[in-house]
Amino acid sequence: MKIKSFEFNLRELAGSMGDYGVLIPLAVGYFAVIGLNPSGFFVMMGLACIVTGLVFKLPMPIQPMKVLAVMSIAQAWSPSMVYASGVAEGLIWLFFAFTNLIEWVAKITPKTIVWGIQITLGITLAIQAVERISTGWVLGLISILIILLLRKVKFIPAPIVLLLLGVGIVLYNGGLSQIPAPAFRLPELSSFRLEEMWETLVLAGFAQIPLTITNATISVAALIKAYFPDKEVTTRQLSFSHGIMNLVAPFFGGIPMCHGAGGLAGQYYFGARTGGTKIIEGSIYITLGLFFGASFTGLFSVFPPAILGAMLLLIGFELVKFGRELRFNIELVPVGLTVLIALLSNLALGFLAGLLSYHLIEQITKRKQASEKIEEDFEE
Repeated sequence: MKIKSFEFNLRELAGSMGDYGVLIPLAVGYFAVIGLNPSGFFVMMGLACIVTGLVFKLPMPIQPMKVLAVMSIAQAWSPSMVYASGVAEGLIWLFFAFTNLIEWVAKITPKTIVWGIQITLGITLAIQAVERISTGWVLGLISILIILLLRKVKFIPAPIVLLLLGVGIVLYNGGLSQIPAPAFRLPELSSFRLEEMWETLVLAGFAQIPLTITNATISVAALIKAYFPDKEVTTRQLSFSHGIMNLVAPFFGGIPMCHGAGGLAGQYYFGARTGGTKIIEGSIYITLGLFFGASFTGLFSVFPPAILGAMLLLIGFELVKFGRELRFNIELVPVGLTVLIALLSNLALGFLAGLLSYHLIEQITKRKQASEKIEEDFEE
């Protein structure tokens, strides 16, 4: 079946699952640690997939905002804080879209500072992961071994294997009685306190901005141009998309969401080529949310924390690995300062400290080079 830019076949179905490796561990963390309602989580993510698929007619990725997801899980936020952070991000991204300020922020934010934020997230999540793994070292080590063995096997994602292992252990331990049977359930209306918007911005929201600009906006626009040369999507359009979906989803139990270059690459690798992928993916999410929300809630109330820890550790490793691109020179200073200040206080202060130090070093370097050039010209 083909309708212009939409196809519905096994290839598109496979493509719709290309980003599960990141989604599943974060979803488990949201449910098991924060106690988020799976119905709202899945239904709103599903609707976001379908709407973006119809609008862009492309396999436009929909992912949790990683900074907010990781910090909310690591710090065990309340559900209302998660919703407040989503609305705050929605307002910021609509402001970026209307003013086109996104280009300026991207210009002054170097990759090194983004790497510093990601390394901080990885370390923070790894600490929380080890705490959960310590509740069952044997199971935790087995889970880590599974991750290592399957890290290069793209068609057998480790998170899915770990999820099935956890479900099997729950059933073996007789936890089935605590899991409600599938039943139809609509997402509930959500609320939050206005002060929670500022609180979550300071804790993680401000630090989310440069990561979203680079990874979910500029990189996605460039990747779409490479994959689909005849379908241009601008950074401003992506900013509007981020703003609208994050202003709507949290009021119905949805999480902060964005488009991600990694998600697009993963789905394209597995076969996604049209907007049909997003309609298939969205339909799967909505079905899970409407009929299996209560079942998920019961499952993750008894889910083995050691496996959850291994899943979170997997994300931590993925975030920290960006540090391999660092060179052992002066750029280590702003990265190290970003990580240190962020770990000791919060991500917003870490980001500002790293950014200021980067531009200060850049100015000192330029002045030094200019001075050396003047001396060379004088000697000549």
